[in-house]
Amino acid sequence: MTDLEIARAATPRPIGAVAERLGIASDAIEPYGRYKAKLPLELLREASIENARLVLVTALSPTPAGEGKTTTTVGLTDGLNRIGVRAAAALREPSLGPVFGMKGGAAGGGRAQVVPMEDINLHFTGDFAAVEKANNLLSALIDNAIASTKSTLGLDPRSVVWKRVMDMNDRALRSIVTGLGGKSGGVPMEAGFNITAASEVMAILCMARDLADLNARLERIYVGDRFDRTAVTAGDLEAAGAMTLLLRDAIRPNLVQTLEHSPAFIHGGPFANIAQGTNSLLATKMAMSYADWVVTEAGFGADLGAEKFLNLKCRAGGIAPRVAVVVATVRALKYHGGVRLADLGTPDADAVRRGLPNLERHLESLAGFGLPVVVALNAFASDAPEEQAAVLDACAALGVPAALNRSWALGGEGAVDLAAAVVAAASPTPISLRHTYGLEDDLQAKIHAVATQIYGADGVDWAPKAATQAARFAQLGLDRLPICMAKTQKSLTDDESRIGRPTGFRITVREFEVAAGAGFLIPITGSMLRMPGLPDRPASAGMRVDPDGTVHGLA
Repeated sequence: MTDLEIARAATPRPIGAVAERLGIASDAIEPYGRYKAKLPLELLREASIENARLVLVTALSPTPAGEGKTTTTVGLTDGLNRIGVRAAAALREPSLGPVFGMKGGAAGGGRAQVVPMEDINLHFTGDFAAVEKANNLLSALIDNAIASTKSTLGLDPRSVVWKRVMDMNDRALRSIVTGLGGKSGGVPMEAGFNITAASEVMAILCMARDLADLNARLERIYVGDRFDRTAVTAGDLEAAGAMTLLLRDAIRPNLVQTLEHSPAFIHGGPFANIAQGTNSLLATKMAMSYADWVVTEAGFGADLGAEKFLNLKCRAGGIAPRVAVVVATVRALKYHGGVRLADLGTPDADAVRRGLPNLERHLESLAGFGLPVVVALNAFASDAPEEQAAVLDACAALGVPAALNRSWALGGEGAVDLAAAVVAAASPTPISLRHTYGLEDDLQAKIHAVATQIYGADGVDWAPKAATQAARFAQLGLDRLPICMAKTQKSLTDDESRIGRPTGFRITVREFEVAAGAGFLIPITGSMLRMPGLPDRPASAGMRVDPDGTVHGLA
């Protein structure tokens, strides 16, 4: 059966019953149909959060298809509930870009999914649409201020850095010209689109503590400069109030369930290679308010999502995991061992061993934060027993607990051993994280620390544009903000072709984007782009809807 067929065959419980399982009264939630709901922010209980045990699920550097972090997160949550632990999942919302592009949806897979799968992978509760509209409202207000003969703002159109967004992969929109059509069309300007998951509005939504904090962060968005070189913000454009209005429902976390009826909080969806790659702080803290164990994930490998989770989200939210789970797969290790993508189904235990240094690099990085670590070997039907044994033996030699995760095939039953290993490894008391850099460090020192300590680089090179931008950030007082690196997920380097655990390389910072409202700067490395393109044959080509409304091809 396909993921969609498995999800469609499930019998979800009414969402009120899922809420009551957590101790939330069914009349306290705001249902969106029978199986999903919004949670009012008043339900958050700060006093309960410190007692919850947070589990961070990350991975080694993935193959293009991904290694099953969401599947592992869902399976582990169900596995913890099966061994008598009250657990909930905290996940990101899928973006339509990957859904219709190459990677597919982000609701887990097989017997380890969140439901209603079709709703979650498509428009869900409208959060992405709200982010898109708020972002593009600011774009419209910027253009209006430039075109208006009555505006006294003095915004220099050449300095505008704010981009429109759309939740779709569309490379043709990366660089465009707006304002054509004469006087009635506005002022011609170079512009562009990012994907919605890369919007600073999405980043702000995922970092905000409440509506007041959301509004304050939106006011701080940097959009460009006046002709006198002073900064212009969304607050100067009087945009924040209307943007907050558009986001007043989107800021509330969403509650759904796994196939085994474990509660799942799904909220926010920034990518980890071009944004912070974690779900919202509010959803994580809401889950920690009611569950004893909360399993959350951070996008792509530990060099991206986990680094940002620990250096950005945990700092901002005053939270920390008790344990990290690194998802590894036989196929990804063979890939890093030099096997072509087309040949990953062929058994090759030696290639698995050659790929292990990539996993080791990520384990070392997480240990540097002071976290206990467990390896989850996500099992695939194509795995040979000797390949799985090579991974488990290597972990034993390193002194790192490891367990097979068979939740794709067996649901929570297939993650019971992993759940037991996680409970045994987790710190019984809150952890004080050792961050990669200090907030007082200058911008160059922060980037150097991440590049050398997390990626294993020898150093950092700066393109002229990046150096010029960094000097401008110092003038604006933004140079002490934390950083959110934009880097390929396919390699520890900024060159996606360098697999495994490369040595003797340097990271090149090409340019920056500013996320002053979210509270960080975005160094863009290598050839990273914040608006993806579609593959030669997009996943959308295999999708259809029958006359009776039955969906096909959604993965």
